[in-house]
Amino acid sequence: MPDRDSARDGAQDSPQDATVRNEQLTSWFVRSGWSKGELARQVNRRARQMGAHHISTDTSRVRRWLDGEQPREPVPRILSELFSERFGSVVAIEHLGLRTAHQTPSVSGVDLPWAGPQTIELLGEFSRSDLMLARRGFLGTSLALSAGPALIEPMQRWLVPVPAADPGPREAGPTGALSGHRPPRLSEPEVDLLEATTVMFRQWDAQCGGGLRRKAVVGQLHEVTDLLQENHPAPVMKRLFKVAAELAELAGWMSYDIGLHPTAQKYFVLALHAAKEGGDKPLGSYILSSMSRQMIHLGRPEDALELIHLAQYGSRDCAGPRTQAMLYAMEARAYANMGQPSRCKRAVRMAEDTFSDAAFDAEPEPDWIRFFSEAELNGENSHSYRDLAYVAGRSPMYASLAEPVMERAVALFEKDEEHQRSYALNLIGMATVHLLQREPEQATVLVGRALDVAGKVRSERVNTRLRKTVDTAAREYGDVADVVRMTDHLASRLPEAAEAV
Repeated sequence: MPDRDSARDGAQDSPQDATVRNEQLTSWFVRSGWSKGELARQVNRRARQMGAHHISTDTSRVRRWLDGEQPREPVPRILSELFSERFGSVVAIEHLGLRTAHQTPSVSGVDLPWAGPQTIELLGEFSRSDLMLARRGFLGTSLALSAGPALIEPMQRWLVPVPAADPGPREAGPTGALSGHRPPRLSEPEVDLLEATTVMFRQWDAQCGGGLRRKAVVGQLHEVTDLLQENHPAPVMKRLFKVAAELAELAGWMSYDIGLHPTAQKYFVLALHAAKEGGDKPLGSYILSSMSRQMIHLGRPEDALELIHLAQYGSRDCAGPRTQAMLYAMEARAYANMGQPSRCKRAVRMAEDTFSDAAFDAEPEPDWIRFFSEAELNGENSHSYRDLAYVAGRSPMYASLAEPVMERAVALFEKDEEHQRSYALNLIGMATVHLLQREPEQATVLVGRALDVAGKVRSERVNTRLRKTVDTAAREYGDVADVVRMTDHLASRLPEAAEAV
């Protein structure tokens, strides 16, 4: 029988699990520089964020994992995410020498059928599972993060034309409901209201971060999925698919913002499927750009570039100049992280030139691209230069290119009361530029300002970047008084973050 610790942490207590030391996990652990206590605290913190409150890990349990004990979910998934963030690249469960739980087709993988009824069914099933199970930490831990060809090849099918839809009434919905026997439920004003509600959710995310309203967005997505099972005229169905695509993308973005990466990726994929059903190629390109951002965050710039090129090709004849500028800026980020300065600089110039065309574009722009302002353009381009500086061995030349562009972004975001999370992220980005220029005192001032903004948003992405920046400052300038004070300040203002510093 398992002991109390084993039952509490969900460890698998098979006798053979503890007989062979887990050399793979040990290797990653040693290279991380963490102590057993630090890893245990981070596992517990991530488990609380996921709602898996039954997890209570200690140093003894970490030692048993290293000795070969196989923990049950959600611990393998948590360890995968923690090590991925630590090393800036995807560290799969298998890379840690751990076993994955059995995955059902409804929640696993990204290679899904590109057909309307199946898209509706999967959206409904996944959003329902998220609402029911995420609080207990089960949904996110049953997913695997896809990367490389396993991700890119299914996404390429976004470019394949779909057969024309049957204009006749549907006799059965994807869940077996006789939707063709029901009268249409939605009027034009009601669809307008659904679209307006999506805009409101997007504003909440920008102001408050992904951790505050995510469940409300998932709930709204589930309601829209129910509406998609009804019998509506083709124009209404297209609008509903677009609403579903925007909500699924937003649910993915919010999941990404709080560190639920496999969940985020699944929502992004489902959003792309819904956008295809809605016939909205620019929206599809925007969703692919969100997937690209996630891949850059996870240290997969080659995947990010593939996704952006898919987005650019698929929307080349229909995306507005603001959307095209955003895609160029993301292309620059990918090239920067791949260490290709000439291509990065070209993409930065293309982003700037194309963005300037937006002022002369008479076509109305969708709300989802409204975030890409002059501030966002400067923020992305400055981060590209900053990333080039890191890849080029902390190059002062690229850091000097990043500084004025980042300063412009920070100044513009300071006046923007809606996009507070972006303001915090760019303050942190400016702090990293000062660290690259060996100016730790200036960096701590910006970190302090970012901490003030972080208190207004619920974003694990902001908190993680704060932790990493202060950790870098403490490691390189631990004898500087301002850095010591900032480390202590972080511990008091963001106590959970202090565990990783």
